[in-house]
Amino acid sequence: MSRLPVMSSKRVLTSSILENCQDLQPDQKRLRKDPDHVKPQAASIIIGSKRPPVAASRAPLSKPVRSGAATVAGAPSRGVLKSSVASTAANVGSMKSTGTKAGGGAATSRPGWDLKGKVSDMEGKLSNYQSKVKSVNQENESLKGSMAQSQSRIMEMESELESQRSQISEYEEELQALSGVRDELEKVSSDKSTLQTEFSNLEGKYKVMETLRDSQETELQTLKMKLSVKESTLARLQNTLKDTEEEVRSLKDTVAQQKDELHAGETERRQLYNTIEDLKGNIRVFCRVRPLVDGGLSKHIQLLDSDNTSVTLAKTEESHTGKTGDIHKNYNFSFDRVFSPQASQKEVFEEISLLVQSALDGYNVCCFAYGQTGSGKTYTMEGAEYDDTRGVIPRAVQQIFQAAEKLEAQGWKFAFTASFVEIYNETLRDLLYTGKASKRPEHEIRKSANNEISITNLTYEQVSTEDQVLGLIAVANQNRSTAQTAQNDRSSRSHSVFQLDIEGVNAGRDVKCKSTLCLVDLAGSERMAKSQCQGERFKEMTAINSSLSNLGIVISALANKESYIPYRNSKLTYLLQSCLGGNSKTLMFVNIAPEPNSFEESLNSLRFASKVNDCVIGTASANRK
Repeated sequence: MSRLPVMSSKRVLTSSILENCQDLQPDQKRLRKDPDHVKPQAASIIIGSKRPPVAASRAPLSKPVRSGAATVAGAPSRGVLKSSVASTAANVGSMKSTGTKAGGGAATSRPGWDLKGKVSDMEGKLSNYQSKVKSVNQENESLKGSMAQSQSRIMEMESELESQRSQISEYEEELQALSGVRDELEKVSSDKSTLQTEFSNLEGKYKVMETLRDSQETELQTLKMKLSVKESTLARLQNTLKDTEEEVRSLKDTVAQQKDELHAGETERRQLYNTIEDLKGNIRVFCRVRPLVDGGLSKHIQLLDSDNTSVTLAKTEESHTGKTGDIHKNYNFSFDRVFSPQASQKEVFEEISLLVQSALDGYNVCCFAYGQTGSGKTYTMEGAEYDDTRGVIPRAVQQIFQAAEKLEAQGWKFAFTASFVEIYNETLRDLLYTGKASKRPEHEIRKSANNEISITNLTYEQVSTEDQVLGLIAVANQNRSTAQTAQNDRSSRSHSVFQLDIEGVNAGRDVKCKSTLCLVDLAGSERMAKSQCQGERFKEMTAINSSLSNLGIVISALANKESYIPYRNSKLTYLLQSCLGGNSKTLMFVNIAPEPNSFEESLNSLRFASKVNDCVIGTASANRK
């Protein structure tokens, strides 16, 4: 009984049990102080030897027992533990009360020398303690059973904890997956809101479309009604179309017949016109009198209102003998047409428009202006920039292109090539050359086997509109040689020749034609005494007068029907050979200056023009195939 199982197993006691056990210590101390009582002292020593294990029971409740199964703190069976502690506390309380009573009785009833009594008292207490120890051991056994149950419960809880942990890991994985699902859900929610907005918009559009559909259905019904009306109208028009087609066929036959008649009429018109031109003469001469600077007409030039083909130069001379009065001399000239100073540019061109038209009929046409310097030749041929003052060259170009456009309706197609050359000091110069002056090429006049005149290294421009030709004329005017003299502020110092080559094709009639329109502005004749030319101007004047003299010689030879015509005496006559003596319709303007001091030059010009008007060079023929 001395070795308590409770002490060896290190069972756990509550704080109340420890407090009750500490009440036994005063009596044991008294026994140790009494030397006479040897046996009780031994008993107390035995009891005292068992006290340390009781003190060891003060370890914390969470400390595991020696068996190592589980800790009390981790035990889930709280009901069993509470009942065991309660019973232990009750037993310790009864032991405390018994000990107190025994000690109190010894203290009061037994004297100090009564050791035997005290020993008996201690033996009583010991028996009480032993009975209590038995009860405590029993309780310890019950606690061991409950401890085993607790350990088994702990094992179950640990296994359950492991399962819970694994389940928690599974839940965490599911939570991570669900976090992605949440993001996807948020995205789906935003898409849903967007789709709802689009859906609301589509609902609005759908309502609008429904309204539009209703209106279109109404319109469709209206169109169906109109369609039925149109179908009936179409049926009626188809019947009318059949009648119209028959009428069109008959009209086409009529048009074809009229085209044939028109072609025959056009051919007859050309023949009649050329017959008239032939009756007028191959070289026609027009005289034009320039107005005075201050307007009016000089007294020595007389023009009749009733006669537009004659002009008279009147001069009063003093008598050489002095016996008679002044002598009045009149020089009468007759030409194809005489224009007064009041004649406009339009009126002048109307007289030669039919001649220009001949160029499209396949005839070579040449028109040139002759006269002294300052008599208005350049104004007649080129004119000014304004429409009313444009000269023969721009008006002829305009008529050519307008007539060609009209003839296209009859199946004609035309191609035009333009060139512009000047004869300066008996040297040919290309007025359309735009390169460097130092690299200007030399030019020569060549005559082919079929008597066609051409110039080497000359610029030939393909043109298709009137504006293109006018642009070339503007370039040529800038390049032409002019200078100031005593008689003219801007005197032409060269002869300029504009040529427009025309080629026409009528594929339907299988007809081709080829012709040349040549428009010439001659330099003016000059007298040394009046022009007061010196240096380079004198050289230019000499070359101009020489070429004009050679032109007069050629005209005289043609008028006299000489066998040899000296065309090669000058570049001017050689270039105009086909116009003067070849297959060409030629017109010359003789320009007269109205000033009295120009009387001699005017008289010489009119005499030269009369020689030209008397020339008969033969009948021109059309270049047709």
